[in-house]
Formats: sequence, structure tokens, C-alpha cells
Amino acid sequence: MPPTQSLKEQHVAVLAFPFGSHDLTILSLTRRLARAAPNVQFSFLSTAKSNDSMFSAFKLDVPENMRTYNVEDGVPINHVFSGNPVKRLELFLKATPGNFMKGLDVAVLETGRKVSCLVTDVFLTFAADMAKGMQASWVPLCVAVPYNLSAHVYTDLIRRLYNHDGGEANGANFRHQNLDAIPGLSAMYVTDLSDEILPRDSKETLFSCMLSRIGYVLPQATAIVMNFCQELYTAPLLDDLKSMFPNLLNVGFLTQELPPPPLPPSDSDSTGCLSWLDKKKSKSVVYIGFGTVATPSGDELVALAEALEESHIPFLWSLNDNCKSRLPTGFLQRTSMYGKIVSWAPQTQVLGHASTGVFVTHCGANSVFESVANEVPMICRPMFGDHWMNGRMVEEVWGIGVRVEGLVFTKSGVLKSLELILGHEQGRKMRERIRSLRELVLKAARPSGSASQDFKTLVETILNS
Repeated sequence: MPPTQSLKEQHVAVLAFPFGSHDLTILSLTRRLARAAPNVQFSFLSTAKSNDSMFSAFKLDVPENMRTYNVEDGVPINHVFSGNPVKRLELFLKATPGNFMKGLDVAVLETGRKVSCLVTDVFLTFAADMAKGMQASWVPLCVAVPYNLSAHVYTDLIRRLYNHDGGEANGANFRHQNLDAIPGLSAMYVTDLSDEILPRDSKETLFSCMLSRIGYVLPQATAIVMNFCQELYTAPLLDDLKSMFPNLLNVGFLTQELPPPPLPPSDSDSTGCLSWLDKKKSKSVVYIGFGTVATPSGDELVALAEALEESHIPFLWSLNDNCKSRLPTGFLQRTSMYGKIVSWAPQTQVLGHASTGVFVTHCGANSVFESVANEVPMICRPMFGDHWMNGRMVEEVWGIGVRVEGLVFTKSGVLKSLELILGHEQGRKMRERIRSLRELVLKAARPSGSASQDFKTLVETILNS
């Protein structure tokens, strides 16, 4: 810290990536940091849509030393979206980094403090140059699992080794090749890579170009924050990442309080989920939730619904209202005695309820982490991005769930997965393994644990910036 800048003059600016649960994750980190460093000013920058959604849905308290700022999302006035979520992302990226620079100018003016540290989502690779220009330290946060970070770091090598232009048959064999040529990724396959890491149609996008710079800019970081626990790495993966980035800090699961707090009174839950779960047997309910972005196709929703109806297993389904019309005619009425559909569910509380026995998920990183923290095995239907690696990790590395047969929902495939986890010896073993993982996570979160110590190091790093 420069000798002319006292602790009470420090200003940490946080730049969010407002898609998926990336914004919620970095907001959770910001609130934690603000409480741990009350004399430091924190400015949180995201789009108005993102900020409004997070603060209204989760009713979050904001520490006194934290201010929130809206930045432009790049969407033209009166623009009508066609339904393709990628378009909103492209417009946002075209507005960066100028929108964040404008927001930072306002934050500096209002607080009267020069930015001393820039905390950003690791996807915002332009932040490395921004921090350098501001003479501030840069601390990126990786929301995804370390396997995914490693793949981004080694993007150039992956593209040299695994780009393939052969015929369809050869291409299919190629996609199932193991990634053992990449340090720490021997458990993963070419087919697990996102299109941003290995474009299938050889076309670069604005997003893939930005992500391809991760490996180049990370050495400039003062510290790298992982939404993960050190105990959950494989040794080769941890050794390789630590050899490149000694300042790698694994601060635990950021969207899940550890240990999970007691559930609130069921009658305080306006969604009715907790009071409904109270009436079900222990570990008997299927919880289905695909996050805010991922939605299966209409055919897959029908297949999933048909499997739930035939199984008669109690289910709680968090499903966007505009998707309900895709369900089979009469499904809601026929399953009303044992099923409940809500437009939004308090996911961590649902997973923490004793009645929840399995989680049908798109395999987003935070959903996986929340499932581990609450000891709930998973049925995975990966959809995009890091979901494929997460699904591989859940099924083959950790052994705490299964990916649906053929990686798409079919009636028979869903029934098979439900039977495996809820009524088979293999399901019992999954519960034992996820219980062991949970114990590791809880140990890491103790005051003397690795995650707590890494968070303490992070706070000290920011205070000394």
C-alpha cells in the first residue's frame, strides 16, 4: 500500500459478469470482504437487470461500506430479443470495458477515493489492463471448478492438440479422446470442453476471444480467488495450478453458507416449498432446478414430466412460468397429489431439507457445490459452458451422481437414473461419498481450515494493495 494512502482511503471496485450465477457469486464474495474489512470502501458494479434481480430476489443486506452501481448493458432502447440468450451476452461484451470505466468514474467521484484494488470475474480479461492503467492491484475470481480454469489457461495448447477437421465418424471418436496431454485434466475428455475453449465450427466469437486471453493475463493477478476448496482437487491439478499461480486462494463455496444454517420457519417461505417438503418422507423427494439461463428443449421437458408421472415419486420442480405450457396436457392436475411446481425455489434451503433425496440439475458449478454442501446426490443434464466438465466430475471423479443416459432427457433414461439413486445400492454408495466430501468442505470452512485461512490471506492482500 502506498505510504500516502491510509486504510480509510482504500477503495475496492468489483466488476461483475452479469450472466448465470456469476454475478451472485462475486456479490457474495464482495459482501464477505466488506464485512471483513469495514474501513475499506467497496463499489459493486453490474447491470441494472442483474442488480435488481439479485437484491430483490434474495433480499440481501448491504454492508455500510459497500455501494452498488449500475453499468450499461449495451442493449439498445426498445430492443426486442428473439429468445437467444447469447445475443444479450454479445451486446454486453460490445459495451465493455467502456461501460465499466464510466461506472468507475462515478464511484471514484462519489466516494472521493481512488481505486486501490480491482476485484473482477476472471472472464473479464480486459480488467488486467484496466488495473494496470489505474495503478491498482487486480484480483480475479473464478466461479467455475478448477478443471475449467485449467482448460482456459491451456486453451492454445488444447486447440493445437485437439482441433480436428476429419469426417463425422472420425470426429466422433476424436471428441471422446482423453485430455491426458493437459496437466491435471486426465479425467476429462474433448467432448467436455465448451465451445469457447474448442470452437466446434472453427468460428471465434467475441466471448471466446475474451476467454482465450485468460492464460495470458492471469500471471498479472495479485491473487486468484477460487470458488472452491483445496481438499477437493486431484493432486496433479492442484500441483499444476499452484506451480503457475502460487497466489491461488481457495476460499470455499461462495453461494452456500458453511456450515449450512438451520432452515427458517416453513411458514416464512412465501413459495410454499418448505411447508410442502415438511409433509414428505426423508430423502424421498426429487428436486428439479435448471438455474436462470439453462432450459431443456420442449421434448426433453415432456420426457422428464412423463418419467415423473410414471414413477409417482414426489417432486418439487422450479420451472419458469413460460415453460409450463410445454408440459403434457393435464400433467399438473394428474400429479398434484405428489408434485409441486413453482416459478422460483429457495434452492439452498430446498437442498438442505431432510425430505430432498436427489437433485436433477443442469450442473452449474454453484448448483453442484450447494448439492455437496447439503449432501444431495445429483442427476445431471449438462447444457453448455462448464456444465460438461462438472457432470464428468460429479459422475466419474467424485462418484456422487449420474449424467442422464445419452446426455438428454428421455423417459426411460430419467426413470433409470431415479431408480439408481433412490432405490439401488449404487445410490447408497453415492450418499456415502457425498457425505465424505461434505465433511471435507465443512472442515475447510472452520476457522483453522484451509478455506478460512485462504480468505484471511485474501483480506490481507486487499488491505496491502
